[in-house]
Amino acid sequence: MPKVLRIINRFNIGGITYNVSYLSKYLAPEYETMLVGGPEEEGEDSSLFIPESLGLNPIVLNQFQREINFKSDYAAYKEIKKIIKEFKPDIVHTHASKAGAIGRLAASSCKVPVIIHTFHGHVFHSYFGKLKTNFYKVIERYLAKKSTAIIAISNLQKQELSEVFKIAPKEKIHVVPLGFDLTKFTVNKEENRKEFRQKYNLSENQLAISIIGRLAPIKNHQLFIESISYLKQNNITNFKAFIIGDGETKQQIKEFCVQNKVSFSENPKDEADVIFTSWITNIDFALHGLDIVALTSLNEGTPVSIIEAQAAGKFVVSTNVGGIKDVLHPNCGYLSEVNDKMAFFDNLLKACKNEPKMYEDGINWALSKYSYTRLVDDMRQIYAQLLKRA
Repeated sequence: MPKVLRIINRFNIGGITYNVSYLSKYLAPEYETMLVGGPEEEGEDSSLFIPESLGLNPIVLNQFQREINFKSDYAAYKEIKKIIKEFKPDIVHTHASKAGAIGRLAASSCKVPVIIHTFHGHVFHSYFGKLKTNFYKVIERYLAKKSTAIIAISNLQKQELSEVFKIAPKEKIHVVPLGFDLTKFTVNKEENRKEFRQKYNLSENQLAISIIGRLAPIKNHQLFIESISYLKQNNITNFKAFIIGDGETKQQIKEFCVQNKVSFSENPKDEADVIFTSWITNIDFALHGLDIVALTSLNEGTPVSIIEAQAAGKFVVSTNVGGIKDVLHPNCGYLSEVNDKMAFFDNLLKACKNEPKMYEDGINWALSKYSYTRLVDDMRQIYAQLLKRA
């Protein structure tokens, strides 16, 4: 039985943990997998419950830190090499940037037959200044040469990696969209909606608008707050907005609320414009209670919140960045360019004036394109091909 060592940056809530967990669980018994990653950061919730709920026992390496730190990074590199020598994997598959760098260097040093890296997003625009960005491009080109294959999560990402940023030739890049267990979004809709709206003191005809994800600069929550202010200025008042998630910019977002005369609270019963809920792990419960899901990011890979929103039949208002255009069904949302604030404001205003309904096209689209069974089947084929060539 071939062995796979799967390495991720950290076990924090998001699409990466779900995907590595599904792959680790459902590629068995054909592949024996060891799952390794770093701990969640301060302000993040741990996602270890995801692999553990599938009967997996991942290894947490405390040496894995998000920021570059040569001492801890070298310690993580040595620990990964030790794991490789003991586990003797046929494949090392890394996911996201830090894991990709340390894991691929260790795998190459240990002469692992097949080395694969998945770009779940990338840091080549909207994250850093020009000098730092160019530095990361050089590193990724070097690491790509040590990789047997690169996985992109959308066709657009493949084009960017091969043609725009020239990380690797297109022949080396395989497109494998993310996959999730979306069945929970199709059941218990009425019960969840009633419970959510009772918990957050929402009347039946009151619109519930939300943005879902970690609170970080790249997520651009300021645009969401400005758009809430714009709704109020245009006499849309029968709504409550929710910021679902947590992270480093929480205090800044609250200050931005004050600047824009947007009231906020962390008490679910308060009559504020915006409720900060922190993380909600049973996100199906939340989505069934919502009407509109917004995304304001400056950069994205394949946003999980948009896939899940569509699986729950919700309307989406988003910036047009990364792979979002590939993910969003055209009948189920509005897109605006990231530098066009007024277009985003007007799209949200227009969405609020639509009659709330269940968007069946989005449900069918999400279930057909982003199921975990399709993800596992795609990866199984790629592993078999690469092992055959090794």
